[in-house]
Amino acid sequence: MAEALLNHLGRGRFRAYSAGSQPAGRVNPLSLETLAAAEIACQGLCSKSWDVFSGQGAPEMHVVITVCGNAASEVCPIWPGHPLQVHWGFEDPAACEGSDAEKRALFSKVFEQIRAQIQKLVDLDPEDISKERLQEIAS
Repeated sequence: MAEALLNHLGRGRFRAYSAGSQPAGRVNPLSLETLAAAEIACQGLCSKSWDVFSGQGAPEMHVVITVCGNAASEVCPIWPGHPLQVHWGFEDPAACEGSDAEKRALFSKVFEQIRAQIQKLVDLDPEDISKERLQEIAS
């Protein structure tokens, strides 16, 4: 959801990519449903390992933001170019084991939390993007 949100709200100022340490092999259908309900494009989204962004030929990263609550404790790859790295911890809605209504509610809640933080990011002057400012956004 964060990839699609930043690409949408950033209006071309940012190019976001999403990946994980243990990709599920498919984008969660409730993520796609949540994005569609917010009228945010989700074509081309796919589940992928972060390894595709750490090797030769990978797009240059300026900022790497981890968003899953447990990602802060994981060992991240060494990113080419040594981009800014910050953690914005959100509950993982895909881990919800409740009813369909409870799952949808959690996806919606997390979507709105991510949207609020990404909006603060895109509102920053490019000169103000620093690790400290990114950490402030998460507070």
